[in-house]
Amino acid sequence: MIDRLLRLASAVVLVAAAIHAPSVCAEQADRDKPIHYQADTGDVNVQTKVGTLLGNVILTQGTLTIRADKIVFRQNADNSVSATAWGNPITFREKRDQVDEYYEGVAQRAEYDGQKRFLELFDRALLRKGADEIRSNYISYNADTEFFKAEGRPDTRPAAAGESPLGARVRGVFQPQQKDANKDDKTGKNGKAPAPPPKPNPPAPLKPDGALSTEPGK
Repeated sequence: MIDRLLRLASAVVLVAAAIHAPSVCAEQADRDKPIHYQADTGDVNVQTKVGTLLGNVILTQGTLTIRADKIVFRQNADNSVSATAWGNPITFREKRDQVDEYYEGVAQRAEYDGQKRFLELFDRALLRKGADEIRSNYISYNADTEFFKAEGRPDTRPAAAGESPLGARVRGVFQPQQKDANKDDKTGKNGKAPAPPPKPNPPAPLKPDGALSTEPGK
């Protein structure tokens, strides 16, 4: 009986994780760029700048790219784009400002508010920034503040064959930070100059949820 109650409680308990990094905004110049879109079919109103796109949809604005099976989008008054996207999965990608690095999202559904620069990822979601990543059934991300939050929510469908269910869990990994043991000394302990810092890793290609997991399947 106790075990049953514990299992029931775990299904409704909210698990939240939030990390605040130094403020480095996403690519601010994106909203000054034209919005490009393509799909198998589409219904776009050129007067209201609102559209619905279906089938192999690609929506871009500057460094921002959304790929999905369906996207409903609009052009905001400040020329930014807001969109709701569905897919299996959808992928979201945008360059960070003044950094040769992208933040990337994968999920079954995404809500993006271009005016607030706020992204929400739903169901089997993954958010990656550089080499760090977090997985959950719900993730929100503020591109201006680089504050992101993950909540443990129950799976909306049974896991597919070979797929590890997330359940009401938040999972992630932060890679070790670059150490600078000799920052006050131009030479190392061995008398040699320290090696230059490594160049930023190129953005990793987006893949479906399971391929990005760092945990072994259970």
